[in-house]
Amino acid sequence: MRKISSPKVFQAEMRKLRERAKTIGFVPTMGALHDGHLALVRRARRENDIVAVSIFVNPAQFGPKEDFKRYPRTIGRDEKLLKNLKVDYLFHPTPKAMYPDSYALKISMGSPWVKDRLRKKFFPLLENLCGKYRPGHFEGVMAIVAKLLVLAQCHRTYFGQKDYQQAILIRRMIEDLHFDVIMKVLPTVRESDGLAMSSRNRYLSGDERRRAVALSRTLFWLRGQVRSGTRNILWLKREAARRLKPAVDKIQYFDIVDPQSLASLRRWQTEMVVLTACFVGKTRLIDNVTIKVKNQKS
Repeated sequence: MRKISSPKVFQAEMRKLRERAKTIGFVPTMGALHDGHLALVRRARRENDIVAVSIFVNPAQFGPKEDFKRYPRTIGRDEKLLKNLKVDYLFHPTPKAMYPDSYALKISMGSPWVKDRLRKKFFPLLENLCGKYRPGHFEGVMAIVAKLLVLAQCHRTYFGQKDYQQAILIRRMIEDLHFDVIMKVLPTVRESDGLAMSSRNRYLSGDERRRAVALSRTLFWLRGQVRSGTRNILWLKREAARRLKPAVDKIQYFDIVDPQSLASLRRWQTEMVVLTACFVGKTRLIDNVTIKVKNQKS
């Protein structure tokens, strides 16, 4: 595995590989790798000649009161894991390399010239759910992903479904900016008790870890209710919140939304996504499940 820290060197190396007709799979991460990340790497390894992984804790997606300095950095352990999976390239730049003093790029959804009808249609993509509580977060995410895709010159890039809103926004960005890359979103990888794997899980104390499983259990309960015939969206959300409150310290949001627009739903439809963000102790955890049902009725 070759480790590269220079963006220009990484881009030049990837370009050479493309010129040699090698297919490149790229997995962008912030490090502190877990089995969810490794599942993406394994899929990339199966589907491409070359696999490149980036590790970069992106300061542009953290708010002033968020955990940028505290975010786990385990580069030595991460390198060993990637070598075991036969990753070809590890791109590990510094913030200065990715954000030089001349940097001025900003990517946002819904430019002012877009007609009001379209603004209403796409508004929930950026402003609902995590976007509501983390202003500027997704602009930082999209900016760094755009930069990384330009550098990686990849044929395929891999993301996890746990960050559902992020995945939807990145897919829209790839389509709107005509990136020549196939984006693949893989299912959330979970612990044996159902907790979604996350780099932030290591923040949890023993008691907090036991309580955190309430997120996935509540989501699975709601999905089961819909599959068994319950159709009252408002009741489902109220009952889900009632189940969550004893286990978590704060429910930031819990919503049932359209899988593409992310608009909050008042009536059920054949495809929905249930998403939540909760604080357990001081740790913010997110999770989601998709629901598909047949025979829609009023």
